[in-house]
Amino acid sequence: MAADSKDTAVTDDNTETAVETAPEAAAKASKASGAPAKKLSPEALIRSFESAQQKNDLPEIYVGDTVRVGVRISEGNKERVQPYEGVVISKRHGGLNQTITVRRIFQGIGVERVFMLHSPQVASIKVERRGKVRRAKLFYLRERVGKATRVKQRFDR
Repeated sequence: MAADSKDTAVTDDNTETAVETAPEAAAKASKASGAPAKKLSPEALIRSFESAQQKNDLPEIYVGDTVRVGVRISEGNKERVQPYEGVVISKRHGGLNQTITVRRIFQGIGVERVFMLHSPQVASIKVERRGKVRRAKLFYLRERVGKATRVKQRFDR
């Protein structure tokens, strides 16, 4: 590897050019315009990056809700969206790292998947019905079978 901080890129005509990183380009642009460079603290830089990556169109999801998550699946060079419907049994974290665990019964076997809500793999989330529960985590549904796994419906949200 080269000791300098700039990367090199080869163009179509096999000539090497220097590729600038985003902070270097911003510094050059501010010097050219004559404005003083705005120095962000590392914490503010991370916060601004995370807010830019978050999705804004997510519905209000609560534990106990039945949701349909559209998952992007790539097969070869094709991409399709496959729905995954089940009950939200837990919510974790916040911000960019927010996840939900969705449980469904497939061919008589319980299957759980954890989805990062702000991931590009999650194409869409739709709340099918609201659930009326009194707990933050519904792990007790794992031991239940058949009709005992049903969650009462909530109509006030």
